[in-house]
Amino acid sequence: MNTEPAPRWRRLEPDERKEQIYACAARLFGERPYSEVSTSDIAAAAGVARGLINHYFGTKRELYLEIIRRALTVPRLAVEILPDGPLELRADVAIEWFLDMVTSQERMWLAAIAPEGIGRDLEVERILEEADRESADRVLEAVGLSSESDHGPELNALVRAFGGMVKAAGREWLVRGSLTREQVHLLLAKSLVTLVGEIFPVVQAAPPAPRQGRE
Repeated sequence: MNTEPAPRWRRLEPDERKEQIYACAARLFGERPYSEVSTSDIAAAAGVARGLINHYFGTKRELYLEIIRRALTVPRLAVEILPDGPLELRADVAIEWFLDMVTSQERMWLAAIAPEGIGRDLEVERILEEADRESADRVLEAVGLSSESDHGPELNALVRAFGGMVKAAGREWLVRGSLTREQVHLLLAKSLVTLVGEIFPVVQAAPPAPRQGRE
């Protein structure tokens, strides 16, 4: 029988080390304002040299922007795990996945939806818009639609509007405590079913809106 103690650490592969740095930075940015977190703090939390942060992510600002992007973008995995079945079931599973994700990174998600610590500059605004559009594309993909269709831009905009309610509901739950998780789940799941099952068909039955002048 081997009685030697297990090693206290192991050498991480580059991708693992990068994700470790990312996780530590996300935690720190979720706990403190942007200005109060330094790359030295992140390096100490991750147990790495500060230069490794610059190697993987560039500046502190670039790392923070990447954290915002990832915190607010729905990954393709969220679509792949959805079960076959009626819209109600798929919406229920999708919202449950989303609420689990928010719970696992509550402080960072709240900081990402209102990234005031870094200032609302054009690059931050662009990242927030890209995250909203890409996440809306994932929702359309989950229900068998595409933003490349004739009505795609309108459908994407409708999902982005729904996304605004998602963020507001999240704040009511996590910040104000005025809604429970179960109530937020009910609100979002039922609203998503109504959006896809009742509103989308009406929009798709009408002539597409002119593309000129759209964002």
